[in-house]
Amino acid sequence: MMGVLLLAVLLVLAVDRLYGHSTLAFAAAIVMLVVANTPMLRFNCPACGKNAFLRGIFVVPWPNRTCTRCGRDLGEEPSGLR
Repeated sequence: MMGVLLLAVLLVLAVDRLYGHSTLAFAAAIVMLVVANTPMLRFNCPACGKNAFLRGIFVVPWPNRTCTRCGRDLGEEPSGLR
């Protein structure tokens, strides 16, 4: 996620430097960030459904090892087949 953020900023800076101010560069950067964020939104605790990347109201680029809501170990392998 941090790499995509850096890439998005560099894209906007490069387009601004080469072609001038462009709203298309900002739109492309936003799409890149949304696409990169999609897998993070699906990484939830299997017991209570809380997202592992949320720390209160903040989102961080690394997941919790234990769920902050129910205390379940998120690093363990799921038991059984779904």
